[in-house]
Amino acid sequence: MQNPSHSCQLLVISIATPLLVGIYRNGVLVETISSEKKTSEILLPIIMDALEQYPVESIIYTRSPGSYMAIKLTYIMLKTIEIVRDIPCYGCSGFTLNDGQPIKAIGNLYFIKEKETIITKKYEQPPLTTFRLPQRIHDLELDEESTPEYLLPAV
Repeated sequence: MQNPSHSCQLLVISIATPLLVGIYRNGVLVETISSEKKTSEILLPIIMDALEQYPVESIIYTRSPGSYMAIKLTYIMLKTIEIVRDIPCYGCSGFTLNDGQPIKAIGNLYFIKEKETIITKKYEQPPLTTFRLPQRIHDLELDEESTPEYLLPAV
């Protein structure tokens, strides 16, 4: 049996390319996995490999804003793991992992955060947005909800 003091957390950023998965031991980043493949193709194999290699105690994912399809797929995969393996799933905002930069919505619309409100703004030139896995997740602000947060009305 693995030592519970070495329990790990996963942090999944699937709302943009590349998809990023960080593996954290005691809140400190120990491994980074990156892929240019689609979330639907690569996320489940990455998570299953991580579950085999590490004693995962929880999984955090970006629940908004960003690619709705990626958010939905990620949530369904993680919720299934939560139910089947009893590994809790938590959500966080994508803005906490890209220093508050604009996040692609659709076309040339981007999500931006103004104070506590998320709106869309049109950019003629796409802004450079980079997501990063923090070195430590001790202070990562988790949302009270883990369900996806949809910010645009259905098309």
